[in-house]
Amino acid sequence: MSDLATLEKRLAEAESALHDLNIGKQVVQVSREGRSTQFANSPDQIRRLEAYIAELKSQIARLKGRGGRAPIQLWPA
Repeated sequence: MSDLATLEKRLAEAESALHDLNIGKQVVQVSREGRSTQFANSPDQIRRLEAYIAELKSQIARLKGRGGRAPIQLWPA
């Protein structure tokens, strides 16, 4: 896993790329794990980019101590 600053930089880049696709840019490029990945302006590619953004947000939350699931308490009826 990367450090917090790296993850936040990647998140900003991915969100900017998603914005570019949403305003009509046809292809965007995002650096990911030392590689460059292109995303096209298609529903499938946009969903892939959104999933990557969600993954980054989850990793950032864990590093900030806010990740994971909270325990569920069940009360008798």
